Amino acid sequence: QVQLVESGGGLVQAGGSLRLSCAASGIIFSINGMGWYRQAPGKQRELVATITSGGSTNYADSVKGRFTISRDNLKNTMYLQMNSLKPEDTAVYYCNANVVISLRTTSDYWGQGTQVTVSS
Repeated sequence: QVQLVESGGGLVQAGGSLRLSCAASGIIFSINGMGWYRQAPGKQRELVATITSGGSTNYADSVKGRFTISRDNLKNTMYLQMNSLKPEDTAVYYCNANVVISLRTTSDYWGQGTQVTVSS
């Protein structure tokens, strides 16, 4: 079994910063792509940023220049540094990972989510 646990969410004023973490644990041979997604009330879940095992990144246009995704492959942990936060960034943030759990077997996992609230 693999578990993803997010942390670092909270309440912050507009213009402030937060750093989210996503730690993977369990039977893990390696982790392929990882990503952060978010879901605001009444809206669909949307991609925020992704990062490959080699460190290549991709961002939603709405967060480019403000958010930075990174990962520590030795710790099986991914991060999201969020700066210049806006009220529209308010959402539950979820991490996702494509994990190699055995030879030739990969599976997608999701964390339980962490709430980020940005006040105006």
